[in-house]
Amino acid sequence: MNNRVNQDYSFLHGSLVAMITPMDIKGKIDKLSLKKLINYHINNKTKAIVSIGTTGESATLNYNEKLDVVLRTLEYADGRIPIVVSTGNNSTKKVIELNNFFEKTGVIACLSVTPYYNNPSQEGMYQHFYTIANQTCLPQILYNIPSRTGCDLLPKTIAKLAKLNNIIAIKEASGDLRRVTNILRLTKKSFFLLSGDDITALDSIKLGGKGVISVTANIAPKLMADMCNLALAGQYNEAEKLNYRLHKLQYQLFRETNPIPIKWACHYLGLIKTHKLRLPMTPLTLPNQKILKKILNLAKLEKQ
Repeated sequence: MNNRVNQDYSFLHGSLVAMITPMDIKGKIDKLSLKKLINYHINNKTKAIVSIGTTGESATLNYNEKLDVVLRTLEYADGRIPIVVSTGNNSTKKVIELNNFFEKTGVIACLSVTPYYNNPSQEGMYQHFYTIANQTCLPQILYNIPSRTGCDLLPKTIAKLAKLNNIIAIKEASGDLRRVTNILRLTKKSFFLLSGDDITALDSIKLGGKGVISVTANIAPKLMADMCNLALAGQYNEAEKLNYRLHKLQYQLFRETNPIPIKWACHYLGLIKTHKLRLPMTPLTLPNQKILKKILNLAKLEKQ
């Protein structure tokens, strides 16, 4: 339903943030912190905001809360930064329902994760994404993260899906650089590969990827943006210097399950009022708070 010719997909080049969903102490959406985060990313070169993804705790937001977060994000952004919304679900019908709602809101694209828990076959995943793509005018970004979903979208299936006009990119979060090479070899140049793994994002760009949907960008947006932009310009030595500065931080942000550490880090740096999460996620443990605090201080990230 969407023709790639003459479409502007420049928002897929560089650092996109997998943004957290700030909550108050009661677990309700913290609107003031949400507005602050959006302005923070606009001011620090983030190419696009990915709303209500895994890092945004989509699994514990109900339907109305998801709409509320995205609509407020669009309102606060006011056209100053592209907004991508995560609409993935293990129910094909539910994905289509969300996509249809967002078609007339100003959302620029949808991110759709593989059908977790169901563990479908490759044909099942192909039919899932094929059906979704043919029921919306919004561009679709595939999302493969087998460590969390229990299913793995293989390069040959990705290549088949990449032939559909409405499927424009993939967020590949396997962390396997051989997978990156295979996907790029099998797909056309008009199909974009984004890393979903901060630690290997620079290497992914060197292989031909176009950027990253980043957890680290929540607290280091300018560093991530500059690193990606330098790498895309072929200035690998300069990009490596920034990546080295980020490397220890990127590891520590996954010391516990995402988004537990990144939410605590956002709170520590003054970006949000609390590091409240919804069960079954629990706060970062005290020993890991001490470790992450040390790493944040070494990275010299400014408190807001």
